[in-house]
Amino acid sequence: MKHYLRGLHLALYETLRQGFKPRITQGMRSVEQHEERYRASFALTHNEHGEQACIACMQCSNVCPSHVIEVTAGPKEASPATGKKRGWAADYTLNLQACILCEMCVQVCPTDAIVMVKVQEKPGFSREDLVLTMDKLYANAKARPLAWANGSILREMQDPKREVKP
Repeated sequence: MKHYLRGLHLALYETLRQGFKPRITQGMRSVEQHEERYRASFALTHNEHGEQACIACMQCSNVCPSHVIEVTAGPKEASPATGKKRGWAADYTLNLQACILCEMCVQVCPTDAIVMVKVQEKPGFSREDLVLTMDKLYANAKARPLAWANGSILREMQDPKREVKP
């Protein structure tokens, strides 16, 4: 019983001693700053004519190691801006639940249609909240800051003939 009371006394003493110290972490609540290369989600872009940039080539869904991208190709139609026939994506879905953010889909896109953004998706209460549809992906391109690179820049960086500047 004597050891029990001594332990209780020491615990109470330590609690009171720590309770009157100033809080160290109180001033650390600030907006989190990310590095320039930080990437957290995806967006679909439009080309210089205001049309969807995705031509439904399926390269992004074929290269994805997690198989989370589904592209449904629409019929080839003439572009109102250029008059040339081109492919269109009728539906584009990216499931973030299993995405490993490897950025391979961005690297293989020949038209730079899919890019990464610097802001994460908001937490949701159902699995459907992490499925990015075409509408959500286009909204991300308008509302969130895009990452520093697109497919053209990443492919150029990996070109072995590229001259490295010191």
